[in-house]
Amino acid sequence: MTIQSLMPSAAAPIPAEGQAGNAGTVLPVRMQINPTEGIAARVQAAVPAGTQLTVTCLPRQGVGTTIRTAIELAYLGFEVVPHLAARSIESREQLAGVVRNCHDAGIAEVFAVGGDAGEPAGPYDSSLPLLEDVAEVSGGRIRAGVAGYPERHPGHGELHMLDALLEKQHLASSMVTQLCFSAPRIQWYAETLRREGVTLPVWAGVAGSVPRAQLILLATKIGVGPSLKLLNRRGPLGRRLLRGGHYSSQSILAQLQDGGAVKGIHLYTFNNLHGLNS
Repeated sequence: MTIQSLMPSAAAPIPAEGQAGNAGTVLPVRMQINPTEGIAARVQAAVPAGTQLTVTCLPRQGVGTTIRTAIELAYLGFEVVPHLAARSIESREQLAGVVRNCHDAGIAEVFAVGGDAGEPAGPYDSSLPLLEDVAEVSGGRIRAGVAGYPERHPGHGELHMLDALLEKQHLASSMVTQLCFSAPRIQWYAETLRREGVTLPVWAGVAGSVPRAQLILLATKIGVGPSLKLLNRRGPLGRRLLRGGHYSSQSILAQLQDGGAVKGIHLYTFNNLHGLNS
C-alpha cells in the first residue's frame, strides 16, 4: 500500500459537506499523526504536499505541542487539522490563543474531543463547551470535527453518545469514527446515525500498515471493540487483514469505498509512515 494509492484522483469528484460518499467515487483520505520530535521532517519526506493531516493531542504532551506541530506542517504545505482535547486546555484565554495561532497559520479546522486526561486542566470537561467557545472565539471561522464510536465508548453507553452527538452537531462540521476493523460495522453505524437524525459527514477511522503486535497493543490501549478480534482470525479473512505480519487495510478500504455510507477515510498511521509505502 502506498500513500499515493490512498489519495483520490484529481479528477475524482469529492462529496459535498453533509453528503456521504457514493459507490464508484474515490473517497478522500486524511492521515492522523502523533506530534513526536522530528515528525514534521519525516512527514515532509514521506507524504505528498497538500495531503490533509490531523495531529493528535496527548495528555503528556499537551495542546502546545500539538499546535506547534500543526503550524509547522501547515507552513510546509499540508492541510492540517489539530486535535483539541478539552480536558487538556487550561483556560479560555489559552483557547483564544490557539484559535488565533491556527487562523494566522491558515488552519481552518480543528478536531474537538474530551481527551484522556483524568482531571480537567481548566474549564472544559467535555467537547461540548469547547465547541461552543471555539465557535464564539473564532467568530465561526474555525470548523470543528467531533468523534464517534461504532463499537461503543469505553466510558459511556450508546444512548448517551447518540444524545451527545445530537446536542453538539450544530456546532460541528464532521465526525470521525474511533479505530474499527470492520467495514460493515462502520457502515451500520453511519447509517444508524442518519436514521437517528445525526447528519454530520462521517469519516471512517481505519488503521494504516502497522505490525500486528504493535497494532493490537495500541488498539487495546485506546479501547477498540470486538472488531479487534478479526486480527487473530485464521483463514481467508485473516489473510486479507494480515500480510507478512502487518495489518493491511486494503480489504476494509474496498468495502467502505463500495458501501457509500462514509465521506472519507481517516487513516490512523501511528507515525508508521514508512509502512505506508510498503
